[in-house]
Amino acid sequence: MEVLSSRILLRPADAGRSQRFYRDVLGLAVYREFGPADSPGVVFFLGSGFLEVSGHGDAEDGSAAMIWLQVRDVRAEHERLAAAGARIVREPREEPWGLVEMWIEDPAGVKIVIVEVPEGHPLRRDTR
Repeated sequence: MEVLSSRILLRPADAGRSQRFYRDVLGLAVYREFGPADSPGVVFFLGSGFLEVSGHGDAEDGSAAMIWLQVRDVRAEHERLAAAGARIVREPREEPWGLVEMWIEDPAGVKIVIVEVPEGHPLRRDTR
């Protein structure tokens, strides 16, 4: 699999508290914010990768962590991974935010989101 970009996703029970920890305690720089103003998702720089803290999970024990992998063609990866015996949790589909996503799990149950950023999506443009 050719991975173009990656990030770790956290869906904590209290996203705001976790965002403050990563921003104010660890001192991670913010790459971008997205979503509603009253409950934004935040993506932090994490060395050569990213850490996204967004949404809401139920776990307080860290099991709400996921891996996000950007690829060129999600549907081709779906075929390849299914043939290789990967556990497909959700088939590829276009999300309301415009990304094409599928979900798989590793043998320990860690969720892995395989993502394609279509042509014309804002993530494809450098806004600097």
